Amino acid sequence: AKAIITNFHQPQSTLLLLVAAAIGSDWRKNYDYALAKDFRFLSYGDGSLLFIPQSG
Repeated sequence: AKAIITNFHQPQSTLLLLVAAAIGSDWRKNYDYALAKDFRFLSYGDGSLLFIPQSG
């Protein structure tokens, strides 16, 4: 499985666009969960392992 490890990025950033391009619209569910659970954002925040959906 292909995946990326990254942190939680600020809204409207190019890094958030990278996450959206990699995992699609699921990025919003992940971020909503992170906000609800008080995850830390930005460079010194919590990390995430995002699995990239395979097409076909």
